[in-house]
Amino acid sequence: MFASIERKEQMAMAVSAGLVGLAAALHFASAGPTLKFAACALALAGVAHVISEATDQLGNHLGPAATGIVQSAVGNLPELFVAIFALQAGLVAVVQASLIGSILANALLVLGLAFLVGGARRQLLVFEARSPRMIAILLLLAVCALVLPTLAHELHLPAGAHEQPLAVVCAIILLLVLAVQTWTMLTAGQRMVPAEARKRSRAWPLATAIGVLVVCGVAAVLVSDWFVEALEPAIEALGISQAFAGLVVVAIAGNAVENVVGIRLAAEGKADLAVSVVLNSALQVAVALIPILILVSFAFGSTPFTLAIPPILAAALFLSVLVVTVVTVDGRADIVDGAALVGLYVIVATIFWWG
Repeated sequence: MFASIERKEQMAMAVSAGLVGLAAALHFASAGPTLKFAACALALAGVAHVISEATDQLGNHLGPAATGIVQSAVGNLPELFVAIFALQAGLVAVVQASLIGSILANALLVLGLAFLVGGARRQLLVFEARSPRMIAILLLLAVCALVLPTLAHELHLPAGAHEQPLAVVCAIILLLVLAVQTWTMLTAGQRMVPAEARKRSRAWPLATAIGVLVVCGVAAVLVSDWFVEALEPAIEALGISQAFAGLVVVAIAGNAVENVVGIRLAAEGKADLAVSVVLNSALQVAVALIPILILVSFAFGSTPFTLAIPPILAAALFLSVLVVTVVTVDGRADIVDGAALVGLYVIVATIFWWG
């Protein structure tokens, strides 16, 4: 079963398993909250990496469009479980900030670093603009689904008194748009993340890929529970705000390993693939993870998750997506564009340092 798995992949699995074991040991040994939090964050990153590898390998047995759909559905499992457990713990501010932070981390920080690295090596990166334009449109739709309910709440409009049904309507609309995109992918034979982004020299058997995904799914549930349990005490011990913890720490921990792919592709001059990988990661959170979480929060009877977010979060997201659209719409980017995106991310993160 494991003979088809390359040595480096086996090592990655072993490291991830070791991190999960360490997180479990610290959790049941009642270690310090900061140490438990750090161990769980590393374990989540490890599990996310193995999930990504397994879904890529599953693509060897599926069509390209189906592979893209599976990647969208499975790739965000760690983030989804963290958000669900955090809502059950009443950490609504952390969930809101972490989801917005995932979008900002991909669209600003990771894309900016990709342009910085690629621009430093090749001066000008040229990529096909149609796909980024489509992603930008869908991101703007998702941003509107967050900004408009927030405005209705802050301006005390009649709709502001109906946050929960409004959130459900917006979630359904976003999922319907995602369904249209999925149908387009299936009929056009396309996938969200191009196959060339993660070529594998050796394919796993189908049973191996599915087995690894099942094990990782169980590990993601357990580690997410431990992570959230250590989150609030760690925030107090470190003296940081819930907003900063969600926007920066939790968001980056959930995407750390996956984000390296986009930067590496840009360094290799594969600008089309780099932009596709990075922006699609942000898009999946906006039009899939957030709507699913809204519906799950009501179905499970946990703390309802609505789209009435703090106004500064809505403004930061709206302005960031506009900047990303301007930077990518012409299909060209250089080191200056990268510096601008990273700089904007640092400004946003600094604002939330104090809460």
